[in-house]
Amino acid sequence: MRLRWSWTFIFLLAIAVVAWAEVDEPEDDEEEAFVEDSAEVEAAEADANVSFQVTYKTPVPTGEVYFAETFDDGSMGRWHLSKTMKEDVDDDIAKYDGKWEVEALKENKVPGDLGLVLKSRAKHHAIAAMLDKAFVFKNKPLVVQYEVNFQDGIDCGGAYIKLLSDSADLDLEQFHDRTPYTIMFGPDKCGEDYKLHFIFRHKNPLNSDMEEKHAKRASVDLKKFYTDKKTHLYTLVLNPDNSYEIFIDQSSVSQGSLLIDVVPPVNPPKEIDDPKDRKPEDWDERAKIPDPDAAKPDDWDEEAPAMVEDPGALKPDGWLDDEPELVPDPSAEKPADWDEEMDGEWEAPQIPNPACETAPGCGTWKPPMINNPQYKGKWKAPLIDNPNYQGVWSPRKVPNPDYFEDLHPFRMSSFRAVGLELWSMTSDIYFDNFIVTSEKAVADRWASDSWGLKKLVASANEPGMLSQLVLAAEDRPWLWIIYILTVGLPIGLGVLFCWPKKATDEYVYKKVDTPKAESVEEEEQEEEEEEEDEQVEAEADAEAEGEGEVAEEAAEAETAGAKADLEEKMEEAEEGAEDEDEDEDEEEEEEDKEEEASKPNDTVSDDEMKEADEGVHNSGDGQKHAVRKRRVRKD
Repeated sequence: MRLRWSWTFIFLLAIAVVAWAEVDEPEDDEEEAFVEDSAEVEAAEADANVSFQVTYKTPVPTGEVYFAETFDDGSMGRWHLSKTMKEDVDDDIAKYDGKWEVEALKENKVPGDLGLVLKSRAKHHAIAAMLDKAFVFKNKPLVVQYEVNFQDGIDCGGAYIKLLSDSADLDLEQFHDRTPYTIMFGPDKCGEDYKLHFIFRHKNPLNSDMEEKHAKRASVDLKKFYTDKKTHLYTLVLNPDNSYEIFIDQSSVSQGSLLIDVVPPVNPPKEIDDPKDRKPEDWDERAKIPDPDAAKPDDWDEEAPAMVEDPGALKPDGWLDDEPELVPDPSAEKPADWDEEMDGEWEAPQIPNPACETAPGCGTWKPPMINNPQYKGKWKAPLIDNPNYQGVWSPRKVPNPDYFEDLHPFRMSSFRAVGLELWSMTSDIYFDNFIVTSEKAVADRWASDSWGLKKLVASANEPGMLSQLVLAAEDRPWLWIIYILTVGLPIGLGVLFCWPKKATDEYVYKKVDTPKAESVEEEEQEEEEEEEDEQVEAEADAEAEGEGEVAEEAAEAETAGAKADLEEKMEEAEEGAEDEDEDEDEEEEEEDKEEEASKPNDTVSDDEMKEADEGVHNSGDGQKHAVRKRRVRKD
């Protein structure tokens, strides 16, 4: 277990060291960069901005195009700055004096590609350009497309365009917020409200009034398009069948119908409430009424208070009735500038009474308040169904005098100019590659030759996942803890549960030793000795018959002595073994079973003991040899 946790700790420590080294590397690079001269620094920065080299060529539109602008010539030749003032605002901020410049992107720039940049913050900006020819809403779709990059993010401001309505008095130098427009389209943000506007002005066929119609909100989260500092492509497609679709980066984010998916709807209702209709005075809208037959119970006390004093409460011992809870601060002094005539009589501020700190309380003691068990409140009759209920009154419907039906809202007022009329609290908003056409394929080809290259460069310059995690942790160091836990915890658990476990129980396998070569030789030698003993015994028996009783007594004496010597030797061996066991008890506990498994089986068997006893009765050399053999085996 210790080994597993040691490896886990070492692995986590290694991850932390590697991560720390990656964080320190940018600092080392910065220190080395300060040593370089300014020319090398500028060259390095330029290479960093264009790390992925592409060949850019100003896109040329194909097909039917009403307006196209790339700004790649570095000028705003066809664009006109507004010289008028905004109405209904203070004079110091009414002028459209915001600055515009044509320049390249700050990041992920494409060499040779320029755009129009809003340079001022907290100012009104207005700039517009004429179309090559006016767009008339008849049988061709309308496709409007342009690029936006919030290079410094966006706090509050918009980047939408206006398609200015065609009129005889259209003057781009007098372009302001109330200049008539046909469509307003593009991103807008203030606070945490991220919008993508699509507003068109519809003309009432009865009275020629113009009313703004707002399309429904986009179906995706728009926040990332305002915060990632990348160039995004916004496309609006209107079709003669009154359908519309909005794209961001060539992905659909909203679609619907001009007839039903706008607010307020294009066509008013056929019927409206009669403004002259009035509810009758006897109209009863009450679904429930108090039961007129119900009566208040006699024991209902409406005057009983909700809270009463606790009758079981007792004043705590040590309560100081004569001490006030607050006393004047004895250390307070009247200010030197205190004027009693003007400020009145000076009084020291009140502080808690020090005498009350050790007491249960001070002042007049009052029992605590508890809920009154007799309280019932004001009696009310139970409610029953109203037999005279007539339902909720509503005025009758009458035909709408302002009703009209326009089944072709696509046929809007024609427009002849594109304009940007903006207020922004953030500067450096980048616009590029405007196009107005009647074919979606033309806009797609235009985007692939312009925005597609920006997207390719931005993708190539994006840092890897590991670098992004390191950059995120630079601003939020606590992320390192999450990184280490995210990587180390699964590995630690895997090591803990999958590492091979060492057996905790020391199993001892007792085995029967196979006969060794020495044992076989001893057995053969013993068999030869037994055969010799039998021959000696046979000769001894023959001699014993002639010697008589004297030989028998001598043999019995020798046998008794030999047996006594054998028993003495066995007792001494057992006593020695017991003493040795006591002295080496701890070592035998660890090695006893291993010794039993390794040493040959030398224990004297019962058969051998029996043979030894039978050999004692033999006389002569046979008897001595049997005794010697048993001693050898015992030892």
